Amino acid sequence: MFDPKWIRENAAEFDRGLARRGVEPMAAMVIALDDARREHIQKLQDAQARRNSISKEIGRAIANGQNDLAAQLKAEVAEIKEFVQTGADVERQHDTALRDLLAGIANIPLDEAPDGAGEEDNVEVRRVGEVPAFDFEPKQHFELGEQLGMMDFDLAAKMSGARFVVNQGQLARLERALGQFMLDLQTTEHGYREVNPPLLVRDNALFGTGQLPKFGEDLFATTDGRWLIPTAEVPLTNMVRESILDESDLPLRITALTPCFRSEAGSAGKDTRGMIRQHQFWKVEMVTITTPEAARGELDRMTGCAEEVLKRLGLAYRVLALCTGDMGVSSRLTFDIEVWLPGQNTYREISSCSVCGDYQARRMSARYRPQDSKKTEFVHTLNGSGLAVGRALVAVMENYQNADGSITIPEVLLPYMGGLQKIEAK
Repeated sequence: MFDPKWIRENAAEFDRGLARRGVEPMAAMVIALDDARREHIQKLQDAQARRNSISKEIGRAIANGQNDLAAQLKAEVAEIKEFVQTGADVERQHDTALRDLLAGIANIPLDEAPDGAGEEDNVEVRRVGEVPAFDFEPKQHFELGEQLGMMDFDLAAKMSGARFVVNQGQLARLERALGQFMLDLQTTEHGYREVNPPLLVRDNALFGTGQLPKFGEDLFATTDGRWLIPTAEVPLTNMVRESILDESDLPLRITALTPCFRSEAGSAGKDTRGMIRQHQFWKVEMVTITTPEAARGELDRMTGCAEEVLKRLGLAYRVLALCTGDMGVSSRLTFDIEVWLPGQNTYREISSCSVCGDYQARRMSARYRPQDSKKTEFVHTLNGSGLAVGRALVAVMENYQNADGSITIPEVLLPYMGGLQKIEAK
């Protein structure tokens, strides 16, 4: 969401930012709508002033016995009253048209975001860890899980259709252990406060974080006007909506382990086997609310918090700076973390960390009051996965698999597994 005043004063910069996302110039369109809105408001204000002036003239005409003039002035007041009444509706129409246009425009990328049209133009920032070598052909996670008798996609399909899974026994415990480990790490060592948020939200919450109005098809809607959250970013970020924080309260770092629900509407034919792309999955989400000056540094900090999970699990990964054509609509700069999957012989996304500037804050009306200032400013927001639990399970299974199909438990997860060191078929 943008300030029309800022667009008016920075039209070239605004259009240049959109061009980097492959979007046609829109500054002129925004300014034209804003001009029409301003012109109409000015007409309403002029009409109100004229009505106030006429009221005095009517009094003087009556006092001077000018009844015909008084009648003419009263008729003019009636016309003005009708114009003001209908004009209020027109003003709302102007407001709605401008708001709808602004709501559909993606955020302006930071200068350091690499230019590009799609994922092939993303830039690798660093690689961490050694890719494991096997003296056997490594299997994919679904082969391992089905061989263990603990991962069942057919059973899930009978209940729910495609893109669901039933994990059982020790594998289900391993998935739970991963989520608990991640949450403990972010809360006890990285300073995030744990939150248990609602999983159902209203339209305004999804509008605030940018999923609505453009991406409704990617969400699951209920019959009572609510939506299942696609990520805990939505309720966590909306915790500061319509509020004014003190600068001393910032940065506000919060995290949650929740189920997430996505329709994957645009993913037909992609990752149809296995747990990589599911309608329902667990994820630890990190959200930071901070000042404009601190936001960019917080992005590096948040990315590091996500990376630490993979380091302690002993998993190789790489970090990518997403290009302008591959970033989410709310983001100004995004770092993706991709973990190595031996079964696929490639890196796959497991975390995405973004700084959004005041884009979401404007949509939520979330502000803070700087120290020694009476004026308020919009907060800046960040969000990131710390991590996607299902994909972490996939990575652990494939990287810690043994030739006999068993899976060794990473050392850092042993306290969460009740002493179990290896998952084997019964």
